[in-house]
Amino acid sequence: MNVKQMLFSYGESVPGYEVGMINEREVRAAAGIMFALGMMVIFIGIGFGHIIVARVFLAFLFVDFTIRLFTPRYAPSLLLGRVFVQNQTPEYVGALQKRFAWTLGWLISLPLMWWFVLHWDITFYKVSLCLLCLIMTFMESAFSFCLGCWLYEKVFRKDPHYCPGGVCEIRQKEPIQTFSLAQKVIASSLLVGLVVGTYLFITKTESKTFFGQFLYEKFLTQEQLQKAEDEAFEKASQSDFDDEDDDF
Repeated sequence: MNVKQMLFSYGESVPGYEVGMINEREVRAAAGIMFALGMMVIFIGIGFGHIIVARVFLAFLFVDFTIRLFTPRYAPSLLLGRVFVQNQTPEYVGALQKRFAWTLGWLISLPLMWWFVLHWDITFYKVSLCLLCLIMTFMESAFSFCLGCWLYEKVFRKDPHYCPGGVCEIRQKEPIQTFSLAQKVIASSLLVGLVVGTYLFITKTESKTFFGQFLYEKFLTQEQLQKAEDEAFEKASQSDFDDEDDDF
């Protein structure tokens, strides 16, 4: 690659492709690594109360996205992903839609740098933005679904070249990709069960950590919180009353 290509091109030049390309296998591997690290940061923060790991991780996330915007060739997470998939056949996807997706990731990581790295100020909505990042990395790694690539088509009103999994080229699904009525019922029931079960667990289970109490308070309305406090007060009062009766 000459100097002109380094300065004005984006992605790798691959014979047979007219646009810059990215190895989707590296991207998915990097997304999986970042998701795993993000989950470790959450568990360490909750279990040990160390916020330094969150600050280091979010700072790394910001730097990594910044490098990706200019040259994915030297992005640390992509290079680490390459370590694990270097012996697999590359899956080439268009670089421009990936750059657009990483720009969105950079815009999300920018306020996280201010809120959590430079000035630690945790709120439910700010944490939700972190969770959004983890969800997108999980979707990228597990399902090869790139939200930014999908938005690229909607924003620029033109078909992107060489999408992950060939979704840009698929016009008719194969029979193995479709759902029967029974399959739709099973999949829909599972999704509803996961959402409802998560909500009930957070709102009905006694919180044993600061983070659990934090989520509990944010998921309930003011009326529900007041009712829960009243019930806890009545329970504590009844317990004290029973203790006094035992003393007599």
